[in-house]
Amino acid sequence: MRHKDLPARARMEAGARIVAAVAALAMLAACATTPPGAGFPRSESVALAHPEETRLGSRFAAMAAAHGGASGFRIITVGVDGFLARAEMIDAAERTLDLQYFIFRGDDTGKLLTDGLLRAADRGVRVRVLVDDGDTVPGDEQILALAAHPLVEVRIFNPFAYRGHSTFRRALEFMFNAGRLDYRMHNKLLVVDNALALVGGRNIGNQYFQVDPGSQFADDDVFAAGPVAPALSATFDEYWNSPLAVPAQALAERGAKIPALSEQRARARWHPTELVEPSATGGDYVTRIATGEPFSGLMSGKLPLVWASARVVCDSPDKKEVVDGSTPGRLMLRGVKRMIAATDSELLMVTPYFVPAADELDVLRDLRLRNVAVGVVTNSLESTPDIVAHAGYIGYRKPLLAQGVRLYEVRAQPGSARGSGQTTRLSRYGHYGLHGKLIVSDRQRLFIGSMNFDKRSKGLNTEIGLLIDSPELATQTALRFEAMAQPANSYVLSLQADAAGGAAHIVWSTLEKGQAVDYTTEPAQSSARRLLMRLLSLLPVSREL
Repeated sequence: MRHKDLPARARMEAGARIVAAVAALAMLAACATTPPGAGFPRSESVALAHPEETRLGSRFAAMAAAHGGASGFRIITVGVDGFLARAEMIDAAERTLDLQYFIFRGDDTGKLLTDGLLRAADRGVRVRVLVDDGDTVPGDEQILALAAHPLVEVRIFNPFAYRGHSTFRRALEFMFNAGRLDYRMHNKLLVVDNALALVGGRNIGNQYFQVDPGSQFADDDVFAAGPVAPALSATFDEYWNSPLAVPAQALAERGAKIPALSEQRARARWHPTELVEPSATGGDYVTRIATGEPFSGLMSGKLPLVWASARVVCDSPDKKEVVDGSTPGRLMLRGVKRMIAATDSELLMVTPYFVPAADELDVLRDLRLRNVAVGVVTNSLESTPDIVAHAGYIGYRKPLLAQGVRLYEVRAQPGSARGSGQTTRLSRYGHYGLHGKLIVSDRQRLFIGSMNFDKRSKGLNTEIGLLIDSPELATQTALRFEAMAQPANSYVLSLQADAAGGAAHIVWSTLEKGQAVDYTTEPAQSSARRLLMRLLSLLPVSREL
């Protein structure tokens, strides 16, 4: 039960200890059961049958036809734009809204988006919200109150039986039911009127929109319109109608503390005049919502879309059974690996956690034997929100560097805001971490989605993404890679021979205040954190990484 999306840096160390201990003990107790509330009465539902009857559906269907049936895309790299795009898309909905997220925080951005969902339902929009239960914290239950609205349904994916927020009690339940609770839905998806979609790595919360001085995650969404939108909707329907998706009302019967809808309305309609941190222009985000940007720019053509062919890659809701061979189904990794293996000249990867499996190491080695340039941007010990994952990564660095793979580890305080997705002012707080998931092949093809390049994303989490054939988008993403990888923003890793003839050691090179600096000891906030990472690397929790 490794929590990939922790709410604040202050929880990281304690959370890592709990997760690591529980994961190790879980090997001894893994009794799979059905989710609590699985038998609760519910009805199946599907996406809007005729999106072309809506304003958005009609507009983008015509645009897709004019581009030969391709789909339109625009990548959103700036954190606050990810929030604004969601708020504006929700406000633009006429008939249906479908949201699927690993995390839906009850913080400022979460409340503002919840307010938007309520207003949409009030004007007659059918709203379906599906959230995972793996990393809920106090306040997140505010989303459950929406289920009291006659046009809103809320379902929880694979919920815990215990509905409180005691870390100890949740860990105890996990320990004795790891076979079920270790399986999480990591998908991130928003679909409007079955015509427009937003898919990528961002959850709902201040961190993911880079407006929280205490913790900012660099990430990416892709706005998608055209034929790819119904294909994304089809994946939502499959998860929504899965037995693992439990109605919120079933959890209320089990003692969940769910705010009344009237209370939810009162809370949601509280609008802060300044959402945590002013924007680069000095305005507040509530005011920026009223401007309609960036969505109005996408609608008007001021922010042009890139039209290209694309394929949805998504795990089956019962992925765990697909992995072990007991059930047929989809594994999105298969498509991603085919794209990687087909690379001819250059492979660029952005992933917050880099823990490759043996067969993936073979693919990377084969690429290097063919002289394919391979570069990876990932988190440093200094920036990672998951020290357990970093502990699983460190053993791969020397072999990869020896093969000629270029490794870059982002710093917690970037020297340049370029490519960071946030303002220079926020970058100075020094609580920056990587959360994006991007792969570029030959600057021709691109993967963007929710999948980290680690063992948990490939075996224990469900994921979703897009494979897009677009030199333009691939080149844009390669430039984002280069911005993050520059020495002012990352540690550039290299192997240096030992003067006494011993084993080569790693050097971390960077720029600090314009001066080149080399570290022979891994950079970290403290020696205690470095020691903890080393100790965690000794635990038998490889499948959790």
